Amino acid sequence: MEKSTFKITIDAPREKVWEVLWGDPSYQEWTAAFAEGSRVETNWEKGSKVLFLGNDNQGMVARIEDKVPNEYMSFQHLGEINNGVEDLTSDKVKAWAGAYENYTLTNVNGKTELVVDMDLNDDYKDYFGKTWPLALDKVKELSEKK
Repeated sequence: MEKSTFKITIDAPREKVWEVLWGDPSYQEWTAAFAEGSRVETNWEKGSKVLFLGNDNQGMVARIEDKVPNEYMSFQHLGEINNGVEDLTSDKVKAWAGAYENYTLTNVNGKTELVVDMDLNDDYKDYFGKTWPLALDKVKELSEKK
């Protein structure tokens, strides 16, 4: 796996961008770029399990590895959910389990720079190369609404 980085500058304070990223219903709005009906189940606390799910209840299992409110969120991906069953041990999952997805928010000249870096294998580079810019544009749009 190699690290891929996506970033955008948003004309809004970090607190507003943070709320858009992890709040309800804005989370569902910006993550629709990845899968229509995307949602998350978690309590957003460091060390907690995270279920990233789509309309079909399929998705990913992760853990919040680190969290600094309004500045940094780190997820460690652990496995998949298929037909409501968590898979943390199959060979398919082992090929990418342990990958990180990190969100860093930095104040730059009164604006917020949002940087997303994630570990990707070749199978997903094209997909995320196309979808992350769409997702970040939506985060920017939602964050800049007055």
